[in-house]
Amino acid sequence: MAQGEGIAILGIYVADTAYLASRMPKIGETISGSGFTLGPGGKGSNQAVAAARAGAPVRFMSKIGNDPFGKMALEIYEQSGVTPELDVMDDMPTGAAFIFVNDTTGDNAIIVYPGAAGTISVEDVRARRDVIEGARVFVTQLEQPADAALEALRIARGAGVTTVFNPAPANPFDDACYGLSDYFVPNESEAAAIVGFEIETEDDARRAGADFLKRGVGTALITLGEKGVYIHSADISVLVPAISDAPVIDTSGAGDAFIGGFATALSEGRAVQDAVRFGCATAGIAVSRRGTAPAMPERADIDALLRRVGAMQ
Repeated sequence: MAQGEGIAILGIYVADTAYLASRMPKIGETISGSGFTLGPGGKGSNQAVAAARAGAPVRFMSKIGNDPFGKMALEIYEQSGVTPELDVMDDMPTGAAFIFVNDTTGDNAIIVYPGAAGTISVEDVRARRDVIEGARVFVTQLEQPADAALEALRIARGAGVTTVFNPAPANPFDDACYGLSDYFVPNESEAAAIVGFEIETEDDARRAGADFLKRGVGTALITLGEKGVYIHSADISVLVPAISDAPVIDTSGAGDAFIGGFATALSEGRAVQDAVRFGCATAGIAVSRRGTAPAMPERADIDALLRRVGAMQ
Protein backbone atom coordinates (compact mmCIF):
# COMPACT_ATOMS: atom_id res chain seq x y z
CA MET A 1 0.00 0.00 0.00
CA ALA A 2 1.35 3.40 -0.93
CA GLN A 3 2.10 5.96 1.78
CA GLY A 4 0.59 8.86 -0.17
CA GLU A 5 -2.54 10.73 0.79
CA GLY A 6 -6.04 10.77 -0.64
CA ILE A 7 -7.12 10.09 -4.18
CA ALA A 8 -5.92 11.21 -7.62
CA ILE A 9 -8.38 10.86 -10.49
CA LEU A 10 -7.79 11.19 -14.22
CA GLY A 11 -10.92 11.62 -16.30
CA ILE A 12 -13.20 14.03 -18.07
CA TYR A 13 -15.60 16.75 -17.04
CA VAL A 14 -18.69 17.35 -19.14
CA ALA A 15 -21.82 19.41 -18.63
CA ASP A 16 -24.77 17.04 -18.23
CA THR A 17 -27.93 18.02 -20.06
CA ALA A 18 -30.59 15.65 -18.74
CA TYR A 19 -34.02 15.21 -20.30
CA LEU A 20 -36.86 13.37 -18.55
CA ALA A 21 -39.49 11.64 -20.68
CA SER A 22 -41.56 8.46 -20.80
CA ARG A 23 -39.43 7.03 -23.62
CA MET A 24 -36.76 7.89 -26.20
CA PRO A 25 -38.06 9.47 -29.43
CA LYS A 26 -37.72 7.59 -32.69
CA ILE A 27 -35.63 9.03 -35.52
CA GLY A 28 -37.53 11.97 -37.01
CA GLU A 29 -39.94 12.11 -34.07
CA THR A 30 -40.41 14.85 -31.48
CA ILE A 31 -41.98 14.03 -28.11
CA SER A 32 -42.76 16.08 -25.02
CA GLY A 33 -40.52 15.77 -21.99
CA SER A 34 -41.41 16.00 -18.33
CA GLY A 35 -38.27 17.70 -17.02
CA PHE A 36 -34.80 19.08 -17.72
CA THR A 37 -31.65 19.72 -15.71
CA LEU A 38 -28.24 21.16 -16.52
CA GLY A 39 -25.38 20.24 -14.23
CA PRO A 40 -21.80 19.01 -13.89
CA GLY A 41 -20.92 15.49 -15.05
CA GLY A 42 -18.34 13.21 -16.69
CA LYS A 43 -17.29 9.92 -15.10
CA GLY A 44 -13.99 11.05 -13.67
CA SER A 45 -15.41 14.33 -12.47
CA ASN A 46 -18.42 12.63 -10.88
CA GLN A 47 -16.11 10.18 -9.13
CA ALA A 48 -13.99 13.05 -7.85
CA VAL A 49 -17.02 14.88 -6.44
CA ALA A 50 -18.35 11.66 -4.89
CA ALA A 51 -15.02 10.92 -3.22
CA ALA A 52 -14.56 14.47 -1.94
CA ARG A 53 -18.07 14.62 -0.48
CA ALA A 54 -17.45 11.21 1.09
CA GLY A 55 -14.51 12.72 2.96
CA ALA A 56 -11.35 12.06 0.91
CA PRO A 57 -8.76 14.61 -0.20
CA VAL A 58 -9.15 14.51 -4.02
CA ARG A 59 -7.14 15.93 -6.90
CA PHE A 60 -8.82 15.73 -10.32
CA MET A 61 -6.79 15.84 -13.55
CA SER A 62 -8.50 16.87 -16.79
CA LYS A 63 -8.98 19.55 -19.45
CA ILE A 64 -11.83 22.02 -19.87
CA GLY A 65 -12.69 24.81 -22.28
CA ASN A 66 -12.60 28.49 -21.45
CA ASP A 67 -16.39 28.75 -21.54
CA PRO A 68 -19.51 28.74 -19.32
CA PHE A 69 -19.52 24.95 -18.98
CA GLY A 70 -15.90 25.09 -17.80
CA LYS A 71 -16.81 27.69 -15.17
CA MET A 72 -19.51 25.30 -13.97
CA ALA A 73 -16.79 22.69 -13.37
CA LEU A 74 -14.72 25.06 -11.24
CA GLU A 75 -17.79 25.95 -9.18
CA ILE A 76 -18.68 22.33 -8.35
CA TYR A 77 -15.07 21.57 -7.37
CA GLU A 78 -14.96 24.57 -5.05
CA GLN A 79 -18.28 23.58 -3.49
CA SER A 80 -17.30 19.91 -3.09
CA GLY A 81 -13.71 20.30 -1.95
CA VAL A 82 -12.07 18.82 -5.05
CA THR A 83 -8.60 20.21 -5.89
CA PRO A 84 -8.67 20.81 -9.68
CA GLU A 85 -5.56 19.95 -11.72
CA LEU A 86 -6.92 21.30 -15.01
CA ASP A 87 -5.62 22.63 -18.30
CA VAL A 88 -7.97 25.32 -19.68
CA MET A 89 -8.15 25.41 -23.49
CA ASP A 90 -9.19 28.42 -25.58
CA ASP A 91 -9.58 26.47 -28.83
CA MET A 92 -11.74 23.55 -27.61
CA PRO A 93 -15.12 23.53 -25.85
CA THR A 94 -15.78 21.90 -22.52
CA GLY A 95 -17.39 18.50 -23.03
CA ALA A 96 -21.12 17.86 -22.82
CA ALA A 97 -23.45 14.89 -22.38
CA PHE A 98 -26.99 14.17 -23.51
CA ILE A 99 -28.79 12.10 -20.86
CA PHE A 100 -32.22 10.58 -21.37
CA VAL A 101 -33.88 9.57 -18.08
CA ASN A 102 -37.05 7.49 -18.08
CA ASP A 103 -39.38 9.43 -15.81
CA THR A 104 -41.03 6.25 -14.51
CA THR A 105 -38.14 3.80 -13.95
CA GLY A 106 -35.16 6.14 -13.61
CA ASP A 107 -33.24 4.16 -16.26
CA ASN A 108 -30.98 6.21 -18.51
CA ALA A 109 -29.21 6.36 -21.86
CA ILE A 110 -26.26 8.70 -22.46
CA ILE A 111 -24.26 10.26 -25.32
CA VAL A 112 -20.96 11.91 -24.30
CA TYR A 113 -18.76 14.35 -26.24
CA PRO A 114 -15.54 14.85 -24.25
CA GLY A 115 -14.56 18.16 -25.88
CA ALA A 116 -11.31 19.53 -24.44
CA ALA A 117 -10.82 16.44 -22.27
CA GLY A 118 -10.74 14.31 -25.42
CA THR A 119 -7.29 15.77 -26.14
CA ILE A 120 -5.71 14.49 -22.89
CA SER A 121 -2.39 12.95 -23.98
CA VAL A 122 0.36 10.78 -22.54
CA GLU A 123 2.44 13.96 -22.23
CA ASP A 124 -0.34 15.64 -20.24
CA VAL A 125 -0.38 12.69 -17.85
CA ARG A 126 3.39 12.78 -17.41
CA ALA A 127 3.16 16.47 -16.58
CA ARG A 128 0.94 15.52 -13.61
CA ARG A 129 3.19 12.67 -12.44
CA ASP A 130 3.59 14.28 -9.00
CA VAL A 131 -0.19 14.31 -8.51
CA ILE A 132 -0.47 10.58 -9.24
CA GLU A 133 2.60 9.57 -7.25
CA GLY A 134 1.48 11.62 -4.24
CA ALA A 135 -1.85 9.80 -3.87
CA ARG A 136 -2.74 6.69 -1.92
CA VAL A 137 -5.35 5.62 -4.51
CA PHE A 138 -5.44 6.41 -8.24
CA VAL A 139 -8.62 6.11 -10.33
CA THR A 140 -9.21 6.35 -14.08
CA GLN A 141 -11.70 5.34 -16.78
CA LEU A 142 -11.99 5.38 -20.60
CA GLU A 143 -13.81 8.61 -21.46
CA GLN A 144 -10.41 10.26 -22.07
CA PRO A 145 -8.01 8.60 -24.56
CA ALA A 146 -7.05 5.07 -23.53
CA ASP A 147 -3.31 5.63 -23.97
CA ALA A 148 -3.47 8.39 -21.35
CA ALA A 149 -5.22 6.02 -18.93
CA LEU A 150 -2.55 3.36 -19.53
CA GLU A 151 0.30 5.79 -18.88
CA ALA A 152 -1.35 7.01 -15.68
CA LEU A 153 -1.82 3.44 -14.45
CA ARG A 154 1.86 2.74 -15.17
CA ILE A 155 2.96 5.79 -13.20
CA ALA A 156 0.71 4.86 -10.28
CA ARG A 157 1.88 1.25 -10.21
CA GLY A 158 5.50 2.35 -10.39
CA ALA A 159 4.98 4.51 -7.32
CA GLY A 160 3.15 1.80 -5.36
CA VAL A 161 -0.17 3.67 -5.52
CA THR A 162 -3.29 1.48 -5.33
CA THR A 163 -4.99 1.53 -8.75
CA VAL A 164 -8.71 1.46 -9.59
CA PHE A 165 -9.55 1.08 -13.28
CA ASN A 166 -13.14 1.60 -14.43
CA PRO A 167 -13.27 0.39 -18.10
CA ALA A 168 -16.18 2.67 -18.97
CA PRO A 169 -17.48 3.34 -21.48
CA ALA A 170 -16.73 0.01 -23.17
CA ASN A 171 -14.01 1.39 -25.46
CA PRO A 172 -10.93 -0.59 -26.56
CA PHE A 173 -7.91 -0.43 -24.26
CA ASP A 174 -4.44 -1.97 -24.07
CA ASP A 175 -4.34 -5.40 -22.40
CA ALA A 176 -1.51 -4.08 -20.21
CA CYS A 177 -4.16 -2.22 -18.20
CA TYR A 178 -5.35 -5.49 -16.65
CA GLY A 179 -2.04 -6.20 -14.96
CA LEU A 180 -1.84 -2.59 -13.74
CA SER A 181 -5.29 -2.76 -12.07
CA ASP A 182 -5.39 -3.57 -8.38
CA TYR A 183 -9.17 -3.14 -8.71
CA PHE A 184 -10.92 -3.60 -12.06
CA VAL A 185 -14.47 -2.20 -11.90
CA PRO A 186 -16.78 -2.76 -14.91
CA ASN A 187 -20.56 -2.88 -14.81
CA GLU A 188 -22.35 -5.97 -16.13
CA SER A 189 -22.58 -4.72 -19.73
CA GLU A 190 -18.93 -3.64 -19.83
CA ALA A 191 -17.87 -6.97 -18.33
CA ALA A 192 -19.99 -8.87 -20.87
CA ALA A 193 -18.40 -6.97 -23.75
CA ILE A 194 -14.98 -8.15 -22.58
CA VAL A 195 -15.67 -11.78 -21.63
CA GLY A 196 -18.15 -12.53 -24.41
CA PHE A 197 -21.13 -13.75 -22.35
CA GLU A 198 -23.98 -12.01 -20.55
CA ILE A 199 -23.68 -11.34 -16.81
CA GLU A 200 -27.10 -12.36 -15.50
CA THR A 201 -26.39 -14.48 -12.41
CA GLU A 202 -23.89 -14.63 -9.56
CA ASP A 203 -22.24 -17.56 -11.30
CA ASP A 204 -21.84 -15.47 -14.46
CA ALA A 205 -20.20 -12.72 -12.40
CA ARG A 206 -17.89 -15.25 -10.76
CA ARG A 207 -16.87 -16.63 -14.18
CA ALA A 208 -16.23 -13.13 -15.47
CA GLY A 209 -14.21 -12.30 -12.37
CA ALA A 210 -12.08 -15.40 -12.87
CA ASP A 211 -11.49 -14.37 -16.49
CA PHE A 212 -10.30 -10.92 -15.38
CA LEU A 213 -7.91 -12.42 -12.83
CA LYS A 214 -6.40 -14.61 -15.56
CA ARG A 215 -5.77 -11.41 -17.54
CA GLY A 216 -3.78 -10.00 -14.62
CA VAL A 217 -6.32 -8.08 -12.53
CA GLY A 218 -5.78 -8.06 -8.76
CA THR A 219 -9.46 -7.92 -7.73
CA ALA A 220 -12.52 -7.70 -9.98
CA LEU A 221 -15.53 -5.70 -8.79
CA ILE A 222 -18.48 -6.16 -11.15
CA THR A 223 -21.25 -3.69 -10.45
CA LEU A 224 -24.68 -5.25 -10.96
CA GLY A 225 -27.09 -2.36 -10.44
CA GLU A 226 -29.86 -3.14 -7.97
CA LYS A 227 -28.28 -6.55 -7.21
CA GLY A 228 -25.14 -5.01 -5.75
CA VAL A 229 -21.44 -5.63 -6.48
CA TYR A 230 -19.70 -8.94 -7.07
CA ILE A 231 -16.17 -9.18 -5.63
CA HIS A 232 -13.80 -11.77 -7.08
CA SER A 233 -10.16 -12.17 -6.15
CA ALA A 234 -7.77 -14.96 -5.22
CA ASP A 235 -9.06 -14.71 -1.62
CA ILE A 236 -12.75 -13.84 -1.90
CA SER A 237 -15.70 -14.43 -4.22
CA VAL A 238 -18.93 -12.91 -2.90
CA LEU A 239 -21.88 -10.70 -3.80
CA VAL A 240 -22.25 -7.58 -1.67
CA PRO A 241 -25.93 -6.55 -1.89
CA ALA A 242 -27.00 -3.06 -2.88
CA ILE A 243 -27.59 -0.74 0.08
CA SER A 244 -30.48 1.71 0.01
CA ASP A 245 -33.57 2.66 1.99
CA ALA A 246 -35.14 5.16 -0.44
CA PRO A 247 -36.87 4.82 -3.83
CA VAL A 248 -34.69 4.85 -6.96
CA ILE A 249 -35.47 7.86 -9.16
CA ASP A 250 -32.33 8.35 -11.30
CA THR A 251 -29.59 5.78 -11.93
CA SER A 252 -27.31 8.09 -13.95
CA GLY A 253 -24.04 8.45 -12.05
CA ALA A 254 -24.67 5.41 -9.83
CA GLY A 255 -21.46 3.67 -10.90
CA ASP A 256 -19.47 6.86 -10.37
CA ALA A 257 -20.94 7.25 -6.89
CA PHE A 258 -19.91 3.68 -6.08
CA ILE A 259 -16.35 4.17 -7.31
CA GLY A 260 -15.97 7.49 -5.48
CA GLY A 261 -17.18 5.94 -2.23
CA PHE A 262 -15.16 2.76 -2.73
CA ALA A 263 -11.95 4.73 -3.45
CA THR A 264 -12.55 6.87 -0.37
CA ALA A 265 -12.86 3.82 1.87
CA LEU A 266 -9.76 2.26 0.26
CA SER A 267 -7.79 5.46 0.86
CA GLU A 268 -8.72 5.16 4.54
CA GLY A 269 -7.23 1.67 4.68
CA ARG A 270 -10.48 -0.31 4.83
CA ALA A 271 -10.61 -3.95 3.70
CA VAL A 272 -12.13 -4.57 0.28
CA GLN A 273 -15.50 -5.93 1.45
CA ASP A 274 -15.99 -3.02 3.84
CA ALA A 275 -14.93 -0.56 1.13
CA VAL A 276 -17.44 -2.10 -1.30
CA ARG A 277 -20.22 -1.72 1.28
CA PHE A 278 -19.28 1.92 1.73
CA GLY A 279 -19.37 2.38 -2.06
CA CYS A 280 -22.75 0.65 -2.28
CA ALA A 281 -24.17 3.00 0.36
CA THR A 282 -22.81 6.01 -1.54
CA ALA A 283 -24.52 4.81 -4.72
CA GLY A 284 -27.70 3.87 -2.86
CA ILE A 285 -28.16 7.48 -1.79
CA ALA A 286 -27.17 8.96 -5.16
CA VAL A 287 -29.85 7.01 -7.08
CA SER A 288 -32.54 8.40 -4.78
CA ARG A 289 -31.75 11.91 -6.08
CA ARG A 290 -31.87 13.59 -9.49
CA GLY A 291 -28.67 14.28 -11.40
CA THR A 292 -25.11 12.99 -11.32
CA ALA A 293 -22.54 15.09 -9.43
CA PRO A 294 -25.21 17.09 -7.56
CA ALA A 295 -26.68 13.79 -6.28
CA MET A 296 -23.46 12.65 -4.59
CA PRO A 297 -23.98 12.35 -0.81
CA GLU A 298 -22.00 13.87 2.05
CA ARG A 299 -20.07 11.61 4.45
CA ALA A 300 -22.61 12.04 7.24
CA ASP A 301 -25.39 10.75 4.96
CA ILE A 302 -23.37 7.66 3.99
CA ASP A 303 -22.46 6.82 7.58
CA ALA A 304 -26.08 7.29 8.65
CA LEU A 305 -27.38 4.94 5.96
CA LEU A 306 -24.84 2.27 6.92
CA ARG A 307 -25.93 2.58 10.56
CA ARG A 308 -29.61 2.28 9.61
CA VAL A 309 -29.02 -0.73 7.41
CA GLY A 310 -26.83 -2.34 10.06
CA ALA A 311 -29.56 -1.86 12.66
CA MET A 312 -32.06 -3.64 10.40
CA GLN A 313 -29.85 -6.71 9.89
